[in-house]
Amino acid sequence: MLRSLVQYLVILSLCFSGMRCNPSESASVNTTQAAESSGQSSDVYNVAFLIMEGVYNTELTAPYDIFQHTIFREGVKPMRVFTVANTTEPITTIEGMRIQPDYDYLKDEFPTIDILVVPSAEHHLDTDLEDKAMLDFVRETAEDAMFVTSHCDGAFVLAKTGILNGHVSTTFPSDIDTYRKMFPQLDVREEVLFVHDGKFITSAGGAKSFEAALYLCEYLYGKTIAEDLAKGLVIDWNLSTVPHVVVPSGS
Repeated sequence: MLRSLVQYLVILSLCFSGMRCNPSESASVNTTQAAESSGQSSDVYNVAFLIMEGVYNTELTAPYDIFQHTIFREGVKPMRVFTVANTTEPITTIEGMRIQPDYDYLKDEFPTIDILVVPSAEHHLDTDLEDKAMLDFVRETAEDAMFVTSHCDGAFVLAKTGILNGHVSTTFPSDIDTYRKMFPQLDVREEVLFVHDGKFITSAGGAKSFEAALYLCEYLYGKTIAEDLAKGLVIDWNLSTVPHVVVPSGS
């Protein structure tokens, strides 16, 4: 009887200390938490938006809205969207919106990134291209990511890392000449809204960032889902009418 009383008291103390009394349930929860914290999930695409001071609203919010709305579509592997920066302190967009990043890529643990989105920012043609830590983050993330996308002058960041060498790309129409002069080794296309070459999708940006994001959704989920996403945001979507370039695999 004394042994039973001792066992009872031990179990009771564990329960009051916040530990689960069901070992199998506890193990299951810990396994799930570990998988979530490491970003290992087969049910979602982890989509990271690289933001910084002076990021442009549209190039950030257009693809963010499209990708985030995939969680409302049944029968697809949705996208889990989040922001990364070199801080978790609020950053200010060029239009004045204040955004608090979800993760600091310099020191935080964050989910494994399946899709990296690089919106345009105010200094993507000058000082941002001298940010070694940021460029290293982009370069290293691109190695394992399924897709790396840029909008407007975000292409300058991708080009500076060297990951666009040997690939076709585009950027903001007014900056095409600057892009070619800065990166003469690149195959640059103009008069298109986006280019898809391998894992890289580069977009002209602005309001046309919606088109590049919808294209990736159509590529991943099919035409019906892409049209449904567009309808939900009151966007006319017909890929056949959108000026774009898709480079065949192996070209």
